[in-house]
Amino acid sequence: MAVKGLDVSGKIAVVVGGTSGIGRALALGLAEAGADVVATSRRAEQVEETTAQIEATGSRSLAIASDVGDRASLEHVLHETVSKFGTVDILINCAGKTKRGPTLDFDEAIWQDILDTNLTGTLRCCQVFGRHMIARGYGRIINIASLSSFVALYEVAAYAASKAAVASLTKSLAIEWARHGVCVNAIAPGVFRTAMNSELLDNTGRGKEFLLRTPMGRFGKVEELVGAAIYLSSDAASFVTGEILAVDGGFLAGGVNQ
Repeated sequence: MAVKGLDVSGKIAVVVGGTSGIGRALALGLAEAGADVVATSRRAEQVEETTAQIEATGSRSLAIASDVGDRASLEHVLHETVSKFGTVDILINCAGKTKRGPTLDFDEAIWQDILDTNLTGTLRCCQVFGRHMIARGYGRIINIASLSSFVALYEVAAYAASKAAVASLTKSLAIEWARHGVCVNAIAPGVFRTAMNSELLDNTGRGKEFLLRTPMGRFGKVEELVGAAIYLSSDAASFVTGEILAVDGGFLAGGVNQ
């Protein structure tokens, strides 16, 4: 028997940073579940490719690039999506960046760039699309937090600070916008294999430590995040807001794992 409300068919979703890695997996997962999905990012060629993949599932899409550092570009995505589909029901914020380095000597410009993308970029998206959702009296926003929203990861202080702040921002927006019918939650992924991190995971001590710290004894597959996104995007989660849902193979629950 189907869970009442656990359905996104006919919903309109925008996935910012939705053309690679976790964002692309969530965009395609929502499309396969029946949502119409606009996957947007800075790189036009990736936008075109992902749009074609979404349309191949039978869902509708729209090829439009954006940059979380450019509010006007996000407003353009909103305008074009509403013009074509009539509304935006779901927003997923996946754009992000990181750089490893000792905090003592970390370049301040790089620090600021990471915070502007991961934190302020998330805020910009929430403001632009949240205004539309509040006016409608309905919306589902999912931000992407991190293990480092909760625990320190060595020599990525800028990233960790930004993701801890994303978790806090999620809770702040949740309590401000709940009365307007907008639920704001976040997913905190554990360690997931992507094209960008496979070398680190497979061939470094850091990767071995991540694996040791994950009780399931393996890294996640990005497709394993889709269920959480569908749940939080659906009306099954209509009384869920301000939550940070960890999908991490037990990483955050772990103490001594052997």
